[in-house]
This record gives sequence, C-alpha cells and structure tokens, in this order.
Amino acid sequence: MARKRVLFLCTGNSARSQMAEGLVNHFLGDRWEAFSAGTAPTGYVHPLAVKAMAELGIDISAQRSKSVEKFRDVAFDVVITVCDQAAQNCPLWLGGGRVTHMGFPDPAAATGSEAEQMEVFRRVRDGLHQKVFTYLEQAKDGEPEVGLYAARSL
Repeated sequence: MARKRVLFLCTGNSARSQMAEGLVNHFLGDRWEAFSAGTAPTGYVHPLAVKAMAELGIDISAQRSKSVEKFRDVAFDVVITVCDQAAQNCPLWLGGGRVTHMGFPDPAAATGSEAEQMEVFRRVRDGLHQKVFTYLEQAKDGEPEVGLYAARSL
C-alpha cells in the first residue's frame, strides 16, 4: 500500500511544522510521508524544537527550513497549516490535497527562561501529536473531516 503524503505549512518553518513533520515520519511513517515548509522560511530549525523532539527520541536536527514554493508541483493527500499567519498567507493551496487548518501558538515566540520556553515547546509538540494524529487517522479510514482544528487551549 502506498503511503499518503502530508505537508505541514507554517510561516517560518522553524518549529511547529518541523515538529509535526518529525512526529508523523517517526510514528506514522509506515502509512504517511510528511514534509514541512514555510511561507517565509527562517532558514533554520529552532534549537528548542530539536531539543523537545529529542525528548521523545526523535532527531529532527537534519531537517531544514524550506519555502512552500519548493512543493508547488508536489501532490499531497493532505495539507495542514499549523499557525494562523500561514493560514492567512496561504489561504489557497494551489496544489492537490485536502487543506485544513490547526492553529497552534508559536513556541518560538515564548519568553522567559529556557525551562519556561521548553514548556511551551512541549505543549505545542504534544498538541500537534494529539490533533494531527487524530486527523490523519480519520484520513486513513476515508475522508477526514474538513474544518478548523483550533489548539488555542495550549
């Protein structure tokens, strides 16, 4: 059975979308192939995103921040925007695939000590794990529910 493809879009492609890509490829890699990109890529993966994922035994240190333009001609089954700004900047995905939005707060904007910032990265990582996996499980069994998946309670 061919794996389905999912693209995670964010603004900077340094934290949320990178963590989602890593989670899906690690835990669901037998059924899904995940990619991530940004509308205004930062050019790096945030070090605290790398650290948060390493806590789960997932190494995303080799991942790179990429522009959404790199994927314009790539077919995806699902495209998920994971931040409000990306949903506004990319309201129309010109490629194939079902598009949905799951808004998560930007952990890279967290302030305070490194420990306090890490708590934000962990909450976002765990929220991504829960909401994205639920959505992709629906997609595995047929058409996922279309709509807005808010994660504001993080």
